[in-house]
Amino acid sequence: MTKKINVLIVEDEPLIINVLENALNQISETNVFDFRVKSVINCDLANEEIQNALKSHPIDLILLDISIPASSDNKLLSGVDIGIKTKELFPNVKTIVFTSDSNNYKLNNILKTLNPEGFLIKSDIDYIKLVDSINAVINNEPYYSNFIIQLMRRHISNDFTLDKIDRTLLYEISKGTQMKDITQIIHLSKSAVEYRKRNLKQLFEVKNANDTLLISKAKEYGFI
Repeated sequence: MTKKINVLIVEDEPLIINVLENALNQISETNVFDFRVKSVINCDLANEEIQNALKSHPIDLILLDISIPASSDNKLLSGVDIGIKTKELFPNVKTIVFTSDSNNYKLNNILKTLNPEGFLIKSDIDYIKLVDSINAVINNEPYYSNFIIQLMRRHISNDFTLDKIDRTLLYEISKGTQMKDITQIIHLSKSAVEYRKRNLKQLFEVKNANDTLLISKAKEYGFI
């Protein structure tokens, strides 16, 4: 019996949309899946399709690029916001994330925020791996590209974890953000920020070193 799967592709590059649609067509030819595909290129159109789905058939699978144009009202700023909204409205949706970004801090945030069934770095996969990833996810198996697997392994091998404030602090330090601006971003006093920084240096065993070595260690562990 053919299984109908409603798919939403959220991607702003027409060439990649075409590749994704071809991959779905190939899978449907060799399996018992009937993909009903909608493709959109920005947050406004994605939100429109989500609202339409609420009135008709739920979204079963979303193929989601992170870097897409924001909505006109700036309430949906990226694919992350679309992913969050889709999961809230369709709890059973399966999510495959695509991104060209290799920034560990941003990738960690996507993992924690969306917890996608599939997570692919565009430069890390080819067409065969793309087909494999979709096949895996629709058959209830997670699929992560090599870069994501390596990032996750580095975290698993750590004997410590960092909270959101510590991770944000490290990220802002790595960007060269000034202390007065950091206090506004993470909503802590200067003394509280300095206290956290000292703890981080002790945690990463660079107690008496400068911020440069702290950031180097944080990158080594995959936090930024």
